[in-house]
Amino acid sequence: MESTAILTEELVELAKRARKAARTLSTASREAKDRALVAIAEALRAQAAEGSPLRAANAEDVEAARASGLAPALVDRLILDEPRILGIAAAVTQIASFEDPVGEVLGMKQRPNGLSVGQVRIPLGVIAMIYEARPNVTVDSAALCLKSGNAVLLRGGKEAARSNAALGELVRAAVASAGLPADAVQIVPPSDREGIRLLVGLAGRIDLVIPRGGEGLIRFVTEHARVPVIQHYKGVCHLYVDEGADLNMALRLVENGKLSRPGVCNALECLLVHESVALAFLPRVGKLAAQGLEIRGDQATRAVIPSAKPASTEDYGQEFLAPILAIRIVGSFDEALDHIAQYGSNHTEAICTRSYERAQRFSRAVDASCVLVNASTRFNDGGELGLGAEIGISTTKLHAYGPMGLESLTAKKWIVFGEGQIR
Repeated sequence: MESTAILTEELVELAKRARKAARTLSTASREAKDRALVAIAEALRAQAAEGSPLRAANAEDVEAARASGLAPALVDRLILDEPRILGIAAAVTQIASFEDPVGEVLGMKQRPNGLSVGQVRIPLGVIAMIYEARPNVTVDSAALCLKSGNAVLLRGGKEAARSNAALGELVRAAVASAGLPADAVQIVPPSDREGIRLLVGLAGRIDLVIPRGGEGLIRFVTEHARVPVIQHYKGVCHLYVDEGADLNMALRLVENGKLSRPGVCNALECLLVHESVALAFLPRVGKLAAQGLEIRGDQATRAVIPSAKPASTEDYGQEFLAPILAIRIVGSFDEALDHIAQYGSNHTEAICTRSYERAQRFSRAVDASCVLVNASTRFNDGGELGLGAEIGISTTKLHAYGPMGLESLTAKKWIVFGEGQIR
């Protein structure tokens, strides 16, 4: 294992190269950045078919992950098949179509002394991404950082090392072909937690750290970082089925939210059902067991769904990342709000209701980065919300809350225009 001193030196060198690239990128034209993004998308499409170097590298990662006993949800996140690669390419193309946030002037006003005062969007600088079994994050992050004028250090997990290396080569070549510095995107080789600790300790060399992965990884980064961190501990997402709700709609929301992709952070984890509709609705939810759903419920739920397992206190507030759903019957709208306040993770919360008044109250009262009315929790996603790709979902409020797109990767500096005024 490399010594701490050698590893630190290597990370500092990567950060230095990133800082130099960031200076060039911060003033690059939209045309140059878009050329790089188009080149990335074209390169991805060229390697989408089975047998390409990218697919071969990914196949090795997937095989090794399965052999090591990696959880099925994490293996699913790791896979790069043709539809997913084409989807990543489409997201990059969409990012290229967006307006460049860098240089946007905001709120320019004239002061009584004649000064014109406003703000302008600027890149953050050097961003470090630390993530686990999600090679799509490599491209999404690189594309968003390029468009917003930031250099990025990409530290993926060892389970995706071959995939990330192949994607890194592809992206760097595309960036260079557009006349921009390839070092704007760099792959940090995976190492142990000590390597992460050293990376997030590079104060003055890295401007922001964004961890994406399990709660343990994010807490480790937050505890050891000496630079700002965007936090997203877990996605404990609720759906509350209100009194008088459309139960056909509610069943669709449960099925899509829980079973479309159980291993993602916007998957439904807990279902709250008003007691007035529980008897009519929950037996229909129980039939989803035929699709592999495991239900864990309170005593009232188990009286309606006899096959449900007893829910422990820990099951509420749990991110299962599996086809497991916790259910609780509540006696009122306020009881549902109290449950979400106690067990929610500020990620995604949804209500199924016919009441405009309760929909409005729910959207105001629930503290989450995305609140949905009569829609699946799976929509809390940068692409689905019109951001193109996302670099992460922040469940803290400084400086971003929710899916982070281009604007979330910029800061605002003050600019002042005068004609010789003095104070």
